[in-house]
Amino acid sequence: MQKVIFPGSFDPITNGHVDILKKAIPLFDKIIIAVGVNSNKSYMFTLEERIKFITKTFSDEKKINVLHYNGLTVDFCKKHKIQYILRGLRNPTDFEFERRIAYTNKSVSNIETIFLLTSIENSYISSSIVREFIINKGDYSSFVPKSVKF
Repeated sequence: MQKVIFPGSFDPITNGHVDILKKAIPLFDKIIIAVGVNSNKSYMFTLEERIKFITKTFSDEKKINVLHYNGLTVDFCKKHKIQYILRGLRNPTDFEFERRIAYTNKSVSNIETIFLLTSIENSYISSSIVREFIINKGDYSSFVPKSVKF
């Protein structure tokens, strides 16, 4: 069974995340969306809210499970016997950043990183842009799945 982890803070999940996950569904037997918890980071949404947004978005998809974790992604992968890390790329800056992380992860484990490109229509969306719209009471609905309501 080919398992992949899609790690992130998902604060909140965006249509860019959904785009990458939909592309990954036919490629893997099981996809674990791993919501990371970083004690040095402040979040707009609680862990429970972020998990709820994701779970509602993919409620009909049997291949997808949602878990949360602390610590290193590679340690989570080893614990759950996951062979691959999935990362989405929006632009060359994402690639350079993610490439360094992928090489680092590979050097300390035998876990490969798989990169998928976000569709052009979602390439500008980021959780930080969505949060800025939310803070300033802008219409963020076209950037996120319908489950992101509060």
